Amino acid sequence: MTALLFVAGLVILVAGGELLVRGAGRLAAATGISPLVVGLTVVAFGTSAPELAVSVQASLAGEVDIAVGNVVGSNIFNVLLILGLSAAVVPLVVSPQLVRLDIPIMIAISALLLLFAQDGMLSRVECTLFAGGLALYIILQIVLSRRSSPTPVEEVIETGKPAMNVLLIVVGLGLLVLGSRWLVQASVQIAESIGATPLVIGLTIVAAGTSMPELATSVIAGIRGQRDIAVGNIIGSNIFNILAVLGISGVISPAGIPVSNAATTMDIPVMVAVAVLCLPIVSNYAISRSEGILFLSYYVLYTGYLILDAADHEGLAEYRTVVLTTVLPITLITVLVFSYRGWRNGRQQRE
Repeated sequence: MTALLFVAGLVILVAGGELLVRGAGRLAAATGISPLVVGLTVVAFGTSAPELAVSVQASLAGEVDIAVGNVVGSNIFNVLLILGLSAAVVPLVVSPQLVRLDIPIMIAISALLLLFAQDGMLSRVECTLFAGGLALYIILQIVLSRRSSPTPVEEVIETGKPAMNVLLIVVGLGLLVLGSRWLVQASVQIAESIGATPLVIGLTIVAAGTSMPELATSVIAGIRGQRDIAVGNIIGSNIFNILAVLGISGVISPAGIPVSNAATTMDIPVMVAVAVLCLPIVSNYAISRSEGILFLSYYVLYTGYLILDAADHEGLAEYRTVVLTTVLPITLITVLVFSYRGWRNGRQQRE
């Protein structure tokens, strides 16, 4: 039954992603709103609904490690695996707005989360600030969408009737939520059967399961040519995860959200590093297949560390040493190269 539940959830996710992308694309074309703004708001917030539901329920149930791990793990998963896989399938074009505004916002709030978590607690005041930041972000997107002209889509889209577009979005989101719930249930059962800790379950199984809507939506959007939706969905989801998911979870929790030492010293810094890595990668306003494969490689390394750590494997120390002495320097060189390339291209465009 567990395997059947997993497969059924996956099938429903793909169907929901197809309907959501189709409805969102038509809605953008019909209303004149940029597909990027639709991806950053409607699609991103909709596909993050599972993270919100899981983290709120986990906070109310006292499973705070799952609540925090779900958000942090989802943000890492979104960038490294979903963006990586989407770019590996179809090279992605990145909007200048993402490079200049939305990705820096993602980096800033990720760093703010790390700062707030240093005392081992996200207080209700700090979570309220996150929730308030979400309102400001939505207002900002509305203002920007009114000031800018619509971004042309990469394929001809029939606008259809507005009511039908909204219905496609609602049905697609419903299928995504249902499919992700079944995937999470089946995955958690599998993880618990092998003795994984709540934090690891949150960082891997639950995070991956609740990020399945983003995965299905971004990959399908990329294949269908809706690349603004594909990339905007990921960046918007990461922003939503911190501001709304942690914000709302912390506000309704009587004592805020405790943050484990493992999350503060390892997982949240990795999330910040991944967010920072995005900026030089996309500074050329594109994510190539090779860069997508680079993201995927980093996710494999991170998941390998979590598995070894959960199993308390004797090779963990050696694995960490290899990462620090080889992977980290290569990453720094890569960031410098991409940063220089972005600066050079920007200079050429100005000239």
